[in-house]
Amino acid sequence: QAAWSLKTRALTEMVYVDEIDMDEEGIAEMLLDENAIAQVARPGTSLKLPGTSQGGGPSPAVRPVTQSGRPITGFVRPSTQSGRPSTMEQAIRTPRTGLSARPVTSASGRYGRLGTASMLTNPDGPFINLSRLNLAKYAQKPKLAKALFEYIFYHENDVKNALDLAALATEHAQFKDWWWKVQIGKCYYRLGLFREAEKQFKSALKQQDMVDTILYLAKVYLRLDQPVTAMNLFKQGLDRFPGEVTLICGIARIHEEMNNISSAAEYYKDVLKQDNTHVEAIACIGSNHFYSDQPEIALRFYRYL
Repeated sequence: QAAWSLKTRALTEMVYVDEIDMDEEGIAEMLLDENAIAQVARPGTSLKLPGTSQGGGPSPAVRPVTQSGRPITGFVRPSTQSGRPSTMEQAIRTPRTGLSARPVTSASGRYGRLGTASMLTNPDGPFINLSRLNLAKYAQKPKLAKALFEYIFYHENDVKNALDLAALATEHAQFKDWWWKVQIGKCYYRLGLFREAEKQFKSALKQQDMVDTILYLAKVYLRLDQPVTAMNLFKQGLDRFPGEVTLICGIARIHEEMNNISSAAEYYKDVLKQDNTHVEAIACIGSNHFYSDQPEIALRFYRYL
């Protein structure tokens, strides 16, 4: 069992992707999105219609914007990489981006490719034959179940089997293990069931306060186009984890996507107070100074980078 567990962990590590930052919204996600969102959102409450720059930031005429109308920041992130095109036509016409050679397809295709890459690693066929596994048996061995879950989720990219295993394991743990709740939430998120994912993450947070869980829950809210809720969640998180860099950075990113550049810069400065080598914060503050006609200050930040 120890050898088996070690091998599953090693194979998982080879293709592991951190789910918190991995978020690309491809054409398929946009077309098949069934979450009803207000067509005309109030200004300042939607990421799809970022307002004109509030609070004294440089005007869009000065600061270049991406295809989807967001100001260009100093940092490429997974969510901004694909850039939400405002219309379907534009999405289809958009060529392969300069950032990657692949067209902006569905993110699930990308996970699939991660899975197929892993199959080439063992010539005798897959290490674990999922169709023959007795999930109920493994769910009763918590130590093995966790390694197996990560293997199925990351290496095999079989979200449905992973979800079945997680559900059985949660039941076996009498719904008291927060880790399994987070994993079920991750499965639901991948399957596009955002409201179900939200319930699981909230339930996990009640049992165990974790920064990761807050970040997963915020990701759900951002996908549901509720930036204000996500921001409040981060702020509540900061009450419990004062000075946590990822949470401050999350607030700054939302402000930036809402075109609220001056508030974003303030939050990035808070990030630097906690961690003065934070690349994203330095880059974003630098680009903000550059577009605000302060090239010499920007130069200091870029030199620092």
